[in-house]
Amino acid sequence: MIYVFFGQGFEEIEAVTPVDLLRRAELPVKTVGVGGKEITGAHGITVMCDLTEEEASPEGLDMIVLPGGMPGTLSLEHSETVQAFIDFCAENGKWIAAICAAPSILGHKGLLAGRFATCYPGFEDQLAGARIQEDPVCVDGKFVTGKGPGAAVEFSLKLVELLVSPKRAEFLKGSLQCRG
Repeated sequence: MIYVFFGQGFEEIEAVTPVDLLRRAELPVKTVGVGGKEITGAHGITVMCDLTEEEASPEGLDMIVLPGGMPGTLSLEHSETVQAFIDFCAENGKWIAAICAAPSILGHKGLLAGRFATCYPGFEDQLAGARIQEDPVCVDGKFVTGKGPGAAVEFSLKLVELLVSPKRAEFLKGSLQCRG
């Protein structure tokens, strides 16, 4: 199971793109609303999530995805449930993916220390001890970080590559008409 957490003020592209591409790859994905099922993004798009944070369970969990955006990132960081899921994944060798401002949540917990990571420009100082990269997507151990909205497709395809296969990611890339 993959959980994509939606906090009030989430960056829409960074939240919906992973859900879309992971589902196209036929992976089990649930959207989890922090503070309720109906969550509104930074640009006024409202999403009805599959679960509330109280309904989410770590049983069978393979990955969590933390979209960025402001104040969505702060909403996620202030959620005890999200913090508990991050801890569970880190302690149990599960994947943690964060994009844009959301890697700062991992940085504040010291989880990126010594790891290659990327984030939205201006948040680098919040990735405590990370080896900052300019790449759109970085993978180090079980941590995947993405730079921002423009990297959402590449970030999501990397998740497919890691959870399914490079071949499946390439197939989806072609079907989406992505270049390069």
